[in-house]
Amino acid sequence: MIGLLEGVLLSKTPQQVLVNVGGVGYRVLIPLSTFYALPEPPAKVALQIHTRLQDDGLQLYGFHEEREKELFLELLGIPRIGPKMALNILSGINPEEFRQALDQQDAKRLAAIPGLGKKSAERIIVELKDRLPRKSRAWTGAAGRGDQPWQDALSALLNLGYPRALAEKGLEAARRQGAARLEDLLRQSLKYLAK
Repeated sequence: MIGLLEGVLLSKTPQQVLVNVGGVGYRVLIPLSTFYALPEPPAKVALQIHTRLQDDGLQLYGFHEEREKELFLELLGIPRIGPKMALNILSGINPEEFRQALDQQDAKRLAAIPGLGKKSAERIIVELKDRLPRKSRAWTGAAGRGDQPWQDALSALLNLGYPRALAEKGLEAARRQGAARLEDLLRQSLKYLAK
């Protein structure tokens, strides 16, 4: 699975980008928030990627920030919310505002997103209000346990399918054993998670 793309941004539209990585052009679907955060092409970029296997091949979804990707994945876990609707939601609200809407159970704010009705907004609140951690570092914008290797390792474990709470437990165990580099964090946390 592709979890990160680093390369040269060849083109961008509000719905997708084309990134050249080693001579291969990857078409990646993005939300508006990512579109606005990206530089004008040609430029070097790094995108957090969610890879989705579909009937007609692989589809890549790209995000400028890890918290956008995490919200996208949480939204996909809700019945009748597909990738297109999840991208639409991310295009209409940033993760901090989304978190506030959940905390305040503000279905009206979510229903204001184009294409999302009142019933869907209420369903999202019911589904996610207890699933998203209250003080998650990724949601508040702070750097996860204080550094980039932690965030990168967490992203890799989430891409492998581990639930966030379990992935964080594995990383905490790896930190207790002195792991600091990305490779060490992944190796040690995978050993812990394999028990």
